[in-house]
Amino acid sequence: MVKAETVEIINPACACLRNVGRNAISDQTNDKTYNRMDNKRVLRGVSTINFYATEHSKAVKWYADFLEIEPYFSVTGYAEFRIGDYQQELGIVDSKFAPNHLADKAGATVYWHVDDLQKTIEKLISLGATVYQATTDRGNGFITASFLDPFGNILGIMTNPHYLEIYKTTNGA
Repeated sequence: MVKAETVEIINPACACLRNVGRNAISDQTNDKTYNRMDNKRVLRGVSTINFYATEHSKAVKWYADFLEIEPYFSVTGYAEFRIGDYQQELGIVDSKFAPNHLADKAGATVYWHVDDLQKTIEKLISLGATVYQATTDRGNGFITASFLDPFGNILGIMTNPHYLEIYKTTNGA
């Protein structure tokens, strides 16, 4: 359990927390009720954010203009940019490929890289999440799934070889 003296509120409006002094996470690992799924972080980092657009080509051009870079990967209905310090992926997806009710709307799904997709799926379901978009093999080691948490939020998880490559490069692991 995180002890009150180990964190401080940085921004009361969003209740952002910062570790002060001791490592708050190490306090959690000593608590027998805290399950770290084999001592690994479950959500390793944002790997891909998908924005859906009914006018796919225009959206890709708009983001290329905004980001001042061309997509590094592009196929019919999908274009992907690498952005940020960890080169996270911003995917622009034709809305016709969007999960069920998004087909005529804009929106985003954030995908977190996980080491064990099946174990994470089982944990989400056991905690009351429901499948939003079934497990989908996107090819080349990229596998996605998304869930609605009990509060209606979409949580995307995936295995993402690019995330692991960037992590190894930046952390020397």
